[in-house]
Amino acid sequence: MGDVTNGLLYEVLKSTQGRLDKLEAGQSEIRQELISIRGHMVAIQQDTHNIYGMLGRHDDRLERIEPRL
Repeated sequence: MGDVTNGLLYEVLKSTQGRLDKLEAGQSEIRQELISIRGHMVAIQQDTHNIYGMLGRHDDRLERIEPRL
């Protein structure tokens, strides 16, 4: 380990810094994708809620219509 110089340590730290920058960029992309997925999931939940509401109204209408038939 006596051959380790400040210049060599500096080069290793520079390469490590570059790799960390790439890692942070990747994390940022993943974070944005997760936010997008979360938005889609909320939209799906709202659509499902709306469908259940429409089915409930149709059930109510059928209950009023059936006795007349």
